[in-house]
Order: sequence, then C-alpha cells, then structure tokens
Amino acid sequence: MTGVIGRVDAPELHVMTYNIRRRLGIDPRPADRWSRRQEPLRALLAAELPTILGVQEAMPDQAAFVAAALGPRYRSIGRGRNRDGRGEACPLFYDADRLELIEAEQTALSAQPDEPGSRSWGSVVPRIVVSAIFRDRATDARFRVMNTHFDPFSAAARVRSSEIVRGAAAEASEPVIVMGDLNAAASSPALRVLLSGGVLRDAWANARTHLTPGWGTFVNYRRPRADAPRIDWIVVTKGVRVLRAAIDGEPVDGRWPSDHLPVHAVVRVDEGGAAR
Repeated sequence: MTGVIGRVDAPELHVMTYNIRRRLGIDPRPADRWSRRQEPLRALLAAELPTILGVQEAMPDQAAFVAAALGPRYRSIGRGRNRDGRGEACPLFYDADRLELIEAEQTALSAQPDEPGSRSWGSVVPRIVVSAIFRDRATDARFRVMNTHFDPFSAAARVRSSEIVRGAAAEASEPVIVMGDLNAAASSPALRVLLSGGVLRDAWANARTHLTPGWGTFVNYRRPRADAPRIDWIVVTKGVRVLRAAIDGEPVDGRWPSDHLPVHAVVRVDEGGAAR
C-alpha cells in the first residue's frame, strides 16, 4: 500500500498520532479483534514510516508489534500507566537514525504527577503523558514531543489535563509538538483550555496543505464522516511550521487497523527556534 505521507527527508519531520485500540481480554466483535487488525496495522506503519509516532492504548505485546512493524531504525520510550509500570501505555516511537534522544520522562496526569498510577479529578484509570526532547541529526534543531491520552469519561479530568499539558508547553525552552487522543472535540472546554493563550496551535488548522478531508477521527470501524468530531490531535507551539496534514480515512484491504483514524502532520522545526 501507499501511505498518505510516507517517509520524508530532512528538514521535514513526519509526525503521526494513532490510537491503535487496545487488545481486549474478551472475545470482541470481529472488526475489533486484534488478530484481524494486526496485518492492516503492519501494512499501514510500513507505508508511513513516520519520523515520530505517538501511540495510545498500547498493551505490551501491541507495543512490541508496532516496534517490529517499524523496523530496526526505530526506538521507543514510555511504559505502562499502572503503578508497577505495566498495563496500557502511550509509547513514543522515533527514527533513531534521524533523531537523537536527549531527555525523556513519563508523568501522571493527576494531582500527584510524579506518582505512577495516580488518578485525580474523576479519572477512572490512570492517565499519563510521555515527553521527550530530541535533536534532529540532520539540522541540529532541538524540540520536545508530548504524547498523551485523556480520560474519556471525566470532563473535569480532560480540562485539568489540558492545563497541565499547556503549562508544560509554555515552560519549554524548545519548540513543542503535542499529540494524542484527547477524547475532546474542537468546541469542548478541554480544547478551549489547551489552545488558550496562544501557546499551542492546531496543526490541522495551521497546515499549508490538507492532503485529505478533515475526517472525524473516531470511526468505530465504519466509514469516516467529515461532520464527525476530531478527537485525536496534533498541536504545536511557535517554532514548528506545519507544511502538510492528513487524516487517513481508508481501510487496509477492507479492514480497519483500529477504531480510530491516524492523524499526520509534516512539520519543520526552526533551527535554533524557541517555543515562544
């Protein structure tokens, strides 16, 4: 198959966020079965080969599957969200031939961010953000990437999570790219908070070129709709120019890799740029 973007050359960076839908311990309906979704996901990742991929809902075996599909050039950071480091994760995968990892951390989206497994504000399960600083080996530009998955049930938790992420982006000394399944539409309080104050900008809205329609990103194994909400996001600070954006609304050989659609952006980080 051909990706909507595929591998890009320096100075461009292909960033991609994808909720790959966790593997369930029960026998789900056919479209949701991990055994049915594996090969479409492998084909999609092999066609795209993003410079940076933020994944949500990855169980340990699924994270290993993604790593194998991307190939030996890639490394990953991030662990499970539970207190013991196990369970569902939001790993960041990156092309180590292109990017040097400078610093990485994982924190809880809670009132106790340094306490693994902690929950606050009505979150049903622990929520996390994985953050990394990279140096582009081709351009020497440094930038931060944050990958997260907001709570789907508690609006208060989504708003507080937005405050945490926006605050971290505002304090960063380097340009920032935030990606993830935010479980929040553009009109939601959480997105209004995240994009308030001009710290972060929606990559889709600021892209020079759109390569696809602006599909709603939770499709539940059905054909996408342009009038459905976009809940998976890539947002950026100043110093990150968005050249192209895409939301891949096509199945792979008649099968959907996930109940979400992958969201892509091709960006260029200003050399020596600052977040503000």
